Amino acid sequence: MLSPFERGLVAHLVADWLLQNDWMAVHKGNLRHPAGWVHAFIHFILLSWALGPLGGLVLAVVHLVVDTGWPLNWWLRAVKKCGNSPHFEMIRFWTDQVVHIAAIAAWVQFGPK
Repeated sequence: MLSPFERGLVAHLVADWLLQNDWMAVHKGNLRHPAGWVHAFIHFILLSWALGPLGGLVLAVVHLVVDTGWPLNWWLRAVKKCGNSPHFEMIRFWTDQVVHIAAIAAWVQFGPK
């Protein structure tokens, strides 16, 4: 049997890696484009299965905001000071994944039971 965190992690990995297509990946940063909303809805469905409808909703909204790119870009430039790194895109990619997984862990740990 999977723990709530494990269910949330699997839901995230399936939504981000198996169900996200190029259209979503390219356009999800623009909230005026439907791609980000479709991607967030997929996260909502899978995370609702994993963590209940409230967890699915909260984490899908967090995912949508993170995927706009502005929170990550700010963090990487202001806090990590790696805006000029030749590895910026790889750092940004993995930071994005860590933020999403940390949000799931925070919900499981501190969200309503």
